[in-house]
Amino acid sequence: MTDCYWFHQGDSPLLVSVPHDGRELPATIAETMTDAGKALPDTDWHIARLYEFVKELGASMIVAKMSRYVVDLNRPADDATMYAGQRSTGLCPLQTFDGRELYSADASIDVEDRLARYWRPYHDKLQQVLDTSRDNYGYALLWDAHSIASRMPTLFDGELPILNIGTYDGRSCATSLSDAVVNAAQESPYDAVFNARFKGGYTTRHYGQPAQSIHAIQLELAQRAYMDERTLEYDAEKASQSRDTLRRMLAAFTMPA
Repeated sequence: MTDCYWFHQGDSPLLVSVPHDGRELPATIAETMTDAGKALPDTDWHIARLYEFVKELGASMIVAKMSRYVVDLNRPADDATMYAGQRSTGLCPLQTFDGRELYSADASIDVEDRLARYWRPYHDKLQQVLDTSRDNYGYALLWDAHSIASRMPTLFDGELPILNIGTYDGRSCATSLSDAVVNAAQESPYDAVFNARFKGGYTTRHYGQPAQSIHAIQLELAQRAYMDERTLEYDAEKASQSRDTLRRMLAAFTMPA
């Protein structure tokens, strides 16, 4: 355990990454933030709890402690645009997804300090675990676990499908694996799309190297699948059904490529 993430060591090639369920704000950052920012509205609420079952499957799991407002672990360190022509939420966000300011007018942001304290340790651990898994098993699997409000007009139109699977347009994962995951999703009770609005962020794009025997998939899960989006409360009944689907998708992902 470190100051910026929790880690569970499994005994399989699978690593599940949860970069956006963190709720912590360092005091020196929190004191410069607005009430809207300190409410952390763009958190991937309860997604680490939803995925807790993967430890029973032998998977390793890494969960960020810090809020994505401190630094977004799913963006590159140089903050390069991930989706051309679409609004960018930023490496160190200045606004909530719906456009409210995160900081007081006189706040200053030390991006390099945040990268050094929170971004690099997380990604160093990701790389180390994936390299070790590939050495031990001959390949490594990375599942980047996310969730988002079902409706977010500033980012996408209408209501988001529940299962949004991304492989960077096929570049981050062997087709045999992604096809199996998509088939499992399509056989579920939920609507599913593949490489649509969410194709995978920095983590999927950077680490997913099928030619190097590292395969990565991002799943963006609409939050109505496992929680009450109005109250932000975890819904155990919904979550149980969602976990059944996630189990089948992860079982498909862990088949040999």
